[in-house]
Amino acid sequence: MILDFSQNNFFVVFEITDDNNVVLKHFSTLPQPDENKNTNACLISDIHICGDIPNDRFGSKHVGESARMSLKYVNHRYYKNEYGNKLEFLLSDGKINVIVHYQFYSNIPAVRAWKTVTNISDDAIGLEYVSSFSYTGLDGDDLRLSVPNNSWCNEADWEEVTALQLNRKTLTTKRFSISNTDSWSSREYLPMGAVVSDKETLMWQIENNGSWQWEIGENDGMLYLKISGPNEQDNSWYKELLPGESFESVKACVCAGNNFNAALEAITAYRRRIINNNGPSKRLPVIFNDYMNCLVADPTEEKVLPLIDRAAELGCEYYCMDAGWYADGTWWDTVGEWKEEKKRFPHGIKKVFDYIKSKGMHPGIWLEIEVMGINSPNLDEFDDECFFVRHGKKVVNRGRYLLDFRNERVRRFATDTVARVVEEYGAEYIKFDYNTTPGVGTEINSDSFGDGLLEHNRAYLAWIREIKAKYPELILENCSSGGMRMDYAMLSEHHIQSVTDQEDFKNMAYIAASAPTAVLPEQSGIWVYPLAESSCDDVGVNITNGLLQRLYLGGQIDKLDENRQRLVKEGIDLHKSIRNEIPESIPFYPLGLANRSDSVICVGFKYPACRRIALWCFDGEDREIAVPIEFKSAKVLFPSDTKITISDENNKLNVKIPAECSSAVIELI
Repeated sequence: MILDFSQNNFFVVFEITDDNNVVLKHFSTLPQPDENKNTNACLISDIHICGDIPNDRFGSKHVGESARMSLKYVNHRYYKNEYGNKLEFLLSDGKINVIVHYQFYSNIPAVRAWKTVTNISDDAIGLEYVSSFSYTGLDGDDLRLSVPNNSWCNEADWEEVTALQLNRKTLTTKRFSISNTDSWSSREYLPMGAVVSDKETLMWQIENNGSWQWEIGENDGMLYLKISGPNEQDNSWYKELLPGESFESVKACVCAGNNFNAALEAITAYRRRIINNNGPSKRLPVIFNDYMNCLVADPTEEKVLPLIDRAAELGCEYYCMDAGWYADGTWWDTVGEWKEEKKRFPHGIKKVFDYIKSKGMHPGIWLEIEVMGINSPNLDEFDDECFFVRHGKKVVNRGRYLLDFRNERVRRFATDTVARVVEEYGAEYIKFDYNTTPGVGTEINSDSFGDGLLEHNRAYLAWIREIKAKYPELILENCSSGGMRMDYAMLSEHHIQSVTDQEDFKNMAYIAASAPTAVLPEQSGIWVYPLAESSCDDVGVNITNGLLQRLYLGGQIDKLDENRQRLVKEGIDLHKSIRNEIPESIPFYPLGLANRSDSVICVGFKYPACRRIALWCFDGEDREIAVPIEFKSAKVLFPSDTKITISDENNKLNVKIPAECSSAVIELI
């Protein structure tokens, strides 16, 4: 029996075979070809149960899993909900019931997929692997794989894997696998990927603030894609289900388009459907943070007050005090008590925050609520069960212990801390940072290290939702040494993402250009941190970096001369004039994704009434750059006194950039 659930220009076709297997026959924006697939290789469920014998499992590949062949079709439901259409298959083998979820989204070629596994037997069952999404039949001899490398200060650095490396003949006993094991969900790679051909791009993201894995390999002459959260082989995850217990896998989304830009448009639209962006953050207020190229975790009342004055003069609307406000001396390994240090603020932080408010801004504060330093004043108040523990010892990383948010004492302490900074100090913005990592997980009250980590991650998200419900006007920033936890489990609940700790404004340009692949423009906090000794052109590059996303100001604003201050003010005013359009913008790459070796980089955004591009040139020579965009009219928005000229040549935007200019924001109609 063929079941066709195609919609939104997305062809999604299943088959229920004569022996009651459920097969995903076709998953593409291209019509289904006239061919018959080997159905045993295309089953929709991949589950490995401890103690069962895998069927045809090769090497490390997650194929031939023990339960996948025995799970048979029971029924399916197809109904409409608030997002679009929802499809659920119920499969069973008499030991477990599996619901395979496919959530479609109205007018978006996107599917969110996950599984719910329930033990219906009389004995405990151990899960070692549960796929969130599985499709066998990636088509085309020209397939390339786009992999988003991610590392500290070098976020969202995409590279393309050649078609040769995806050759079916070379993947018989091996796989191309990308995984992350840690609570830094993007410490080596973004939890994303894309398969690209000349006709189509499939793009996916994994929505977990911890461990995950995806792989591409060969099965019976076809290429498959399997996406999951943590599993035993790659992430030290094992979950035991007692009779009647259930486990829900990590959610994953797969989008499609006829090229990379089209798939990115789809995943951008999807992300906007799943975020919970309540409160004043919707207005995209301009934020000043005193860490980057400024106070660098050494705030005092004397240092902060002149920065507050200058931030207000420049038009900032929030002032966030970063790390160090609680420390007498070193701030790193004393974190955990979260009380103001009187030597730094002799009149109290509340007085400083009241001063921020008197200048027409809203105060914010930095917290690293998930850790406790080895020299924290209140460490003795917490027993070992409050922390990550392995082999009987508290996990310590870089002078910090890791708090476990499954523990009620931990959650109560975290809630009380937020209440203090909000209700006593007057904070209206919290930057939640996370600079330390617990590794594979914890053995406390868990079936495996990975099980403890996954449940902690989920408990932390539940706590964030509680904080948002309690303080609906509070803006929450997600930061983990910049972009080390850049995932849409976190970003569906946080308003802003700090995308990097990169301190160099030119390197920042590459990250800013690539950031829209990972984060919605309205959530993407891009550092703009002008230095007093910088040239005006360099200050212009700094501002260009953040103009079309979330302008996140830092730097030596209190030391800028009149010309540089004027340039910063011009950028902030321009950003304010267009920011209401940013939540509708669609990113695209007219010159392709930014490679770190490129001397010219460009990112564009489509709006309902126009398009805008940010363009950077770093080779130090006069350049004429042809950008393949058709337009009726064009103008340079920033900087206003630029020497850059633009023209229409051969139906392309031609931009002439003098050597002394390095960047521009251009609007096209």
